[in-house]
Amino acid sequence: MNTIRTRWLIVIAAAAALTAYLITFLGTSFGWPTPVLPLSSLFTMAIIAGFTLVLGIRVLRWRQGKRKRQLNLILAARTLVLAHACAYAGSLLLGWHVGVLVDQLPLWQFRSDHTTGLTAFAMTAGGLIMIVIGLVVERFCRIPPEDKEESGGGGQQQTKGEGEYA
Repeated sequence: MNTIRTRWLIVIAAAAALTAYLITFLGTSFGWPTPVLPLSSLFTMAIIAGFTLVLGIRVLRWRQGKRKRQLNLILAARTLVLAHACAYAGSLLLGWHVGVLVDQLPLWQFRSDHTTGLTAFAMTAGGLIMIVIGLVVERFCRIPPEDKEESGGGGQQQTKGEGEYA
């Protein structure tokens, strides 16, 4: 499996921010409510990020030799896929709510109720945390290179599995 491409995370966040800005701008001219997720979705994001982190720590403990049982390789692969999904979903949520914030900030001083702006800011922070956890757990799932002296193949030979994922 390939690593998470930070370029794609940036592209996804930028496209989501532009889309959210345009939809929010057009929606306010028609009198529609601002399309922002409620604060209760932070709870769901925290559960997803926490679950990803817990599974990633299990893989990391196995890599460091702190577990006596063999790691289930299917669990490690699913952890890696979950880390990727967490990072990409966080990028989408971050971009969307940044777009909403960009539309809301010029009106900040004229409004008495800042609930929408504060909610968008909280969701932006949650998206950023999801990206960070996805990237960290992806690093946990990386298989370390094997020791070249143990492989018996000489000094310049690369071992199979070097730099791959668990």
